[in-house]
Amino acid sequence: MEHIVFLTGRLAEGSLRRVLGGIEDAPFTWEVRDIGLQVAALMTAEMIARRVPAPAFSQDGRGQRRADRIIVPGRCRGDVRALGAHFGIPVERGPQELKDLPRHFDRAARAIDLTAYDVAIFAEIVDAPKLTVRQIVERARQLAADGANVIDLGCLPETPFDHLADSVQALKAAGFAVSVDSSDARELLRGGRAGADYLLSLTLDTLWVAGEVQATPVLIARAPADEASLYAAVEHMQRQGRPFLADAILDPIPFGLTASIVRYHRLRQRFADAPIMLGVGNLTELTEADTSGINAVLLGIAAELKAAAVLTTQVSRHACRAVREADWARRIMHAAARAQSLPKGMSDALMTVHAKHPFPDTPEEIDERAAQVRDPNFRVQISPLGLHVYNREGMRLGQSPFQLWPRLGLQNDAGHAFYMGVELARAEIAWQLGKRYVQDQPLDWGCAALPFPPEEDSGFERPCHSPA
Repeated sequence: MEHIVFLTGRLAEGSLRRVLGGIEDAPFTWEVRDIGLQVAALMTAEMIARRVPAPAFSQDGRGQRRADRIIVPGRCRGDVRALGAHFGIPVERGPQELKDLPRHFDRAARAIDLTAYDVAIFAEIVDAPKLTVRQIVERARQLAADGANVIDLGCLPETPFDHLADSVQALKAAGFAVSVDSSDARELLRGGRAGADYLLSLTLDTLWVAGEVQATPVLIARAPADEASLYAAVEHMQRQGRPFLADAILDPIPFGLTASIVRYHRLRQRFADAPIMLGVGNLTELTEADTSGINAVLLGIAAELKAAAVLTTQVSRHACRAVREADWARRIMHAAARAQSLPKGMSDALMTVHAKHPFPDTPEEIDERAAQVRDPNFRVQISPLGLHVYNREGMRLGQSPFQLWPRLGLQNDAGHAFYMGVELARAEIAWQLGKRYVQDQPLDWGCAALPFPPEEDSGFERPCHSPA
């Protein structure tokens, strides 16, 4: 059985032992080693190399057993790969919170692969006729970076798009797959002749366009409820032996969403192997709700339908991350469908507003830790009761920075006051929303925000206030 050495500091040692002791049927033996620091978060790779002898032998009193793996605190800084080379065994960072260790080992055991997906993302540039060719290519690069597979050029009614062919050719030259989206058959024909890969959307009456170009058509009904015309278009393309996508049109709330989902289900039942497109923009754009959850549900439906593609847009400001969210959602739902498991415990990327376990420590555990502190540095934690701020002078508990400020005694220390203002603002937001707060770390907004640059590079030198 694998033997793991967990490195920590004095303040966290007791908590770490309790957490490890509570892991049922752990597939490893373990020991906890305090390397002579009070605060585990201050541990660095260089410090570990100096203080832990190599090779890393067990020191648990049960004989000289070599460790198979070393796990260091999640906020340990430095190159752990180099540390692994130094010890000759793997060295890994654990989670940032001790109580996440059981979940950390569960995820590692499951080895979830989120690189695979089945659903292609068509990302529409809805105002393409109003942009220059250069602007269209730049927009395409941004959408592709967020996960788009196909760049969709949206044509506008009664709006000239004289540079449509140039736009298609420029996108193709830059390496993008391209679709042209128009209700005008003449524009679709121009786009197809310019080299577009897909045409959105052809009805039974405009299928003649598909016979003029090589582009793959996306088929729709004459009217959403006219399923018979969609079925006829699909059967026509099947007889021709031509590739296509079929779209039953997802209607917005409250204008037929449920009925449209049923249409998609009937489409799949009728054509078991037909490639289906699901247009999700009518939900993400036209529902004033956080789009990460909407995308999660819609890509879950796409996974159940075995859809080949989704079409999404980023017009409304609240939907400005729709492509990135759809990319994460398709990977998570693909993994869940493949494993026949619930889409839980795979990734927190779509948990943009809340956290599953926002308060890892109880007020009593925070009080226990606070009682061990013997220095003046402030620690900040949150619990269901609010914001806990403590140092050797004792505990302060409040529910806003304004309640806590008079009790900190920082009126004459501008740098320290600035630091605590930042931390307490983060802590308040996390407490109000039910997010995880970790002192000295930006809040985790999942895929809703790109990672911040390291704060160490900001030029502001923080006081040492990391919790144990």
